[in-house]
Amino acid sequence: MSRWNDRGGGRSGADYDGRWAAMEAAGESVHGEADLVSLLLESYGRAAGAAVLDAGCGTGRVAIELDRRGVSVVGVDLDPDMLAEAELKAPELCWLQDDLCEVDLGRRFDLILMAGNVMIFVEPDTEAKVLANMARHLESEGLLVAGFQLGQLGQLGQLSLDDYDRHCAAAGLSLVGRWATWEQDRYRNGSYAVSLHQLSSGS
Repeated sequence: MSRWNDRGGGRSGADYDGRWAAMEAAGESVHGEADLVSLLLESYGRAAGAAVLDAGCGTGRVAIELDRRGVSVVGVDLDPDMLAEAELKAPELCWLQDDLCEVDLGRRFDLILMAGNVMIFVEPDTEAKVLANMARHLESEGLLVAGFQLGQLGQLGQLSLDDYDRHCAAAGLSLVGRWATWEQDRYRNGSYAVSLHQLSSGS
């Protein structure tokens, strides 16, 4: 059972989407994750024909935006209510209900995105297994981008950046960038971090 399900009384997919709709209506940018993914694909020479796995895709906000930008994207999530909302909004895309520890898509991706605090919502003590499985789904020198809250979040446990980097290293992933926001503001030991790791060639 993931920490997401563990919380109890979770919001529906529509309720979750309401937050982003309100932000967009107020004129705020809601596509920071997609902006960064697009920039990274371009910077690393992977924009043409890029394939992205949105791991922990929720209601599909980021995956749908990436598809709009011409990126081939697959969304995976464990929560059926969130996926139902994603499928309602974009039935033409590939949405899969599965556990990130165990999912086997039979293919590799140029970039894997784990936004929305995915790494602190996975089942406790499975972080290393999740990252190893994600690395298995990356092309050689492929990219893994994850953003999550540091320290304790409500009743959730916490994942330090040291532990996260250690798990990544064990999976053959090297740290190549870290920021405080999806807009690439400089990271200064704050409460949120966006980390970019790259799979070693030959892994």
